[in-house]
Amino acid sequence: MRTTTTPPSRSLCICADDFGLSAGVNAAVIDLAERGIASATSCMVRRRAWLAGARALLRIDAGAFDAGLHLDLTRPEVSGGPEPALTGLVARTWTHTAFAPGLRADIRDQFSRFEDAMHRAPAFVDGHRHVHQLPMVRELLVEEIVRRYGASPPWLRHTAPGPGRGAERLKAGLIHALGAAGLSALARRHGIPTSRRLLGVYDFAGDMEDHRQRLTAWIAASETGDVLMCHPSAGLTPGDPIGPARLREYAVLRDLVFPMQGVDGDGEVVPAPLSRWLGTTPVEVPHRAAA
Repeated sequence: MRTTTTPPSRSLCICADDFGLSAGVNAAVIDLAERGIASATSCMVRRRAWLAGARALLRIDAGAFDAGLHLDLTRPEVSGGPEPALTGLVARTWTHTAFAPGLRADIRDQFSRFEDAMHRAPAFVDGHRHVHQLPMVRELLVEEIVRRYGASPPWLRHTAPGPGRGAERLKAGLIHALGAAGLSALARRHGIPTSRRLLGVYDFAGDMEDHRQRLTAWIAASETGDVLMCHPSAGLTPGDPIGPARLREYAVLRDLVFPMQGVDGDGEVVPAPLSRWLGTTPVEVPHRAAA
């Protein structure tokens, strides 16, 4: 007698980046979290909408949703102004000419701002424009994680490329080349868990149907431990170069229905926080009174 078995489900961390950037981003992320579509968000704690957003984020069950730190080292000089080019920071860190005490102070401040608002450590750390993996930055970041959290560290986002081809594959490879191998080796040395692959890399072009097809392909090809990054927003922010793409992403994400089918029927895919798969729990941080 022939018996059949249903392939096991695969969990996928769908991470909405840039929480705290604007009220529109915050609203989209909270909505996707409440719908059970987004399973993580990475937070920009030095941006103007962070504190208001954090109050809403505190209402989301931390056991079902990972809130992490989106390390932000290329902030505009003037609020609402254009961000500096990434090339300057890349050049200074790769040549080890960046001002290390300043970087250390900035990293520490961002951890403290997250803890002060959320009363716990971030569930994970990644970087705005993937700066967390740059030389100098990654060493200072890991140093701070070990200093603060010891044997209970947050996980780190790895940028190993997922499936793709053409320009998207090239962009994913360039992101990985910024320093992923060095960060991964450093994390292993200090017992810090990492995600597997990074999905969701594209050029922010195309229409809604283009993005629906990309998103469906990423989800179908995903494996447990992968992170699918996205950049949803419920409104436009003046000066945001990817504003229209954020609106498209949000519209497409809201229409997703899980579980979804994997490649060639290889198990169903469901959104879940990566900390659940890794077995990590954010450290609670006592409330610090304002000075």
